[in-house]
Amino acid sequence: MGTELAGQVALVAGGTRGASRAIAVELGRAGAFVYVTGRSTRARRSEVDRPETIEETVELIEAAGGEGVAVRVDHLESAEVAALAARIDEERRGLNILVDGLWGGDRHLEWAKPVWEHSLEAGLRMIRLGIDAHLITSHHLLPLVLRRKGLVIELTDGTAEYNAKYREGTSLPFYVAKASAHLLAIGEAAELASHGCTAVAFTPGWLRSEAMLDIFGVTEENWRDATAREPYFAISETPTFAGRTVAALAADPDRHSWTGQTLSSGQLAAHYGINDLDGSRPDAWRYVVEVQDAGKDPDTTGYR
Repeated sequence: MGTELAGQVALVAGGTRGASRAIAVELGRAGAFVYVTGRSTRARRSEVDRPETIEETVELIEAAGGEGVAVRVDHLESAEVAALAARIDEERRGLNILVDGLWGGDRHLEWAKPVWEHSLEAGLRMIRLGIDAHLITSHHLLPLVLRRKGLVIELTDGTAEYNAKYREGTSLPFYVAKASAHLLAIGEAAELASHGCTAVAFTPGWLRSEAMLDIFGVTEENWRDATAREPYFAISETPTFAGRTVAALAADPDRHSWTGQTLSSGQLAAHYGINDLDGSRPDAWRYVVEVQDAGKDPDTTGYR
């Protein structure tokens, strides 16, 4: 276990799987005590209906030499989040790091359907998961962050520059839900500035999450086989890469220089000298713009 974050307390909201799980593990590896919240437990799955659980995330933290605890919380339920805040207050007296990775809306996305054809119920559910849950969490947990002059990280999908235009092929509710993280970071940074806190949004690149590997029918060991179906998947990165970059940001005494910005794993990796598990350093969003969206040959030379 590292000591960069020794004595610090972190909460990873929605830390069940993907980038959020990896961030929880890497914060724990660096010495922080990590609260992991989410709706998927061994006793009951959430609407996402996947096998990953918050208990497994804590076991991974412990396997990395860290400490943490799993707490089932539905972050759309204000009373449950208030109870979580009261528990952390009683047990730890504050929060150094709040990572808001809440989502779980992919199953509600109807790809490439215009808003008048997209299920309204599903679209509004994505808005609730991507915006309401984040605001409820901020309302109850930010007072604990203020005490420690802490760091808030809002997870999203895409850089602010990339999301400045509509994401063709997705849907309007998905786009609004994900792009809201940029505004959350700007607003939180402004409201927290006088308290010495830092707020940013963060996006991984093309993530080899548990769900993505399943979609392509591959594992982490043979993930490159998926490039036969989707050549641009060659730029993909492990969740650990995202986790490492966030842990480096959290340990940076000058992190406030980033406040209000949307940061990517590739951007932070270049700044902090972080590599993925295979020793490469993927710069996915630059690749997406310059290679994938431009329809060029899927060569990753110069991008990882």
